[in-house]
Amino acid sequence: MNFIAIVILIAITSDLILNGLADYLNLRRLRSELPKAFHGLHDPESYRKSQAYLKVNTRFSWIVSIINLFIVLVVWFGKGFPMLDLWVRSFSFGPVVTGLIYMGILISIRSLINFPFSIYSTFGIEERFGFNQTSWTTFFLDRVKGVILSLALGIPLLSGLLGFFEYAGANAWWYCWISVIVFMFVIQLVAPTWIMPLFNKFNPIEEGELKNAIMSYAESIKFPLENVVIMDGSRRSRKANAFFTGFGKHRRIVLFDTLISQHSVPELVAVLAHEMAHYKNRHILKMLGLNIIQAGVIFFLMSFFMTFQALFDAFYMPHQSVYAGLIFFGMLYAPIDLFVGIFMQYYSRKNEYEADRFAVETTGEATSLSDSLKKLSVSNLSNLTPHPFYVFLNYSHPPLLSRLKAIESIL
Repeated sequence: MNFIAIVILIAITSDLILNGLADYLNLRRLRSELPKAFHGLHDPESYRKSQAYLKVNTRFSWIVSIINLFIVLVVWFGKGFPMLDLWVRSFSFGPVVTGLIYMGILISIRSLINFPFSIYSTFGIEERFGFNQTSWTTFFLDRVKGVILSLALGIPLLSGLLGFFEYAGANAWWYCWISVIVFMFVIQLVAPTWIMPLFNKFNPIEEGELKNAIMSYAESIKFPLENVVIMDGSRRSRKANAFFTGFGKHRRIVLFDTLISQHSVPELVAVLAHEMAHYKNRHILKMLGLNIIQAGVIFFLMSFFMTFQALFDAFYMPHQSVYAGLIFFGMLYAPIDLFVGIFMQYYSRKNEYEADRFAVETTGEATSLSDSLKKLSVSNLSNLTPHPFYVFLNYSHPPLLSRLKAIESIL
């Protein structure tokens, strides 16, 4: 075992331990007393249910993480990577096709391993806590569509990356970077129109009080809004949500039908005000910019390690290859990715506070936003008292009680 192998092994085991510690602290922080802000919304039984939901999901995630780590270690130290490489090379295809087969087999194995966990999560945990609305037919059709979509989008992109690193020499990393940037923008453009409708139905919001209130608010903040749609989220889950997607003419705000059924018109406008704030404050573009920079750094670093024999020796690979280098570098990059992820989570939480402030200041009142957040938390059985260390590692949104306190201080 060389130095690179030791670094990777420490990284992936440390990640498991670090997240396990955060989960443990998060569970230890649970308290039986209901926070005052939720008196009248949560009853003792529903509050206990939310805590039970957290415990079950946390313990389930431990099982999944340990099994996945165990399988990776078995394949690694059982020399599964070089054995698969020799088998794929025996077909005598070119390097790009060989790479697609090699990576496709590894991705397929990982997907098959996680498939039973996905079934249990949906029809076990989510069913037990009253969220699941997914039929077996919908569940399997979603997986089939996901596979077809992954092949349609992933094969051309991956072929390009493999081809550039194989044939473009020193220029490969920034050819790959430009390709990924173009791919990211194309996905943002086509997702609302072509991809998302493969999985859900999207209907324009009906004429009436809600649409008038939304359009009136959008006009008041000079937000160019033409497309508010309702998504049939209830087809899969009772959980509620709203989100912003797309660019330019393809931009749309999406409301789950479950959200509409649970909230008043002022509360829905407050939720949409928060989503519009992300656009007005350029949060989406800024996050996209950070992701683009991160991708550039990754490809630049990758260009150095693609021909670094010690990286291949760490996995007992006698032959260097671009496709194996992509996989092994991804594992080597894990420690950096952890710190980048922590920064991105922090930045996202900052944006959420800014969006809340914008929503309150432009609507002129804080109660509707606070009430909508409380209702969402109750209906989704969210953890009301997460541990700060868990938030630090995992939360893209601030803890709810912190958001409510910040909202109260605005007006």
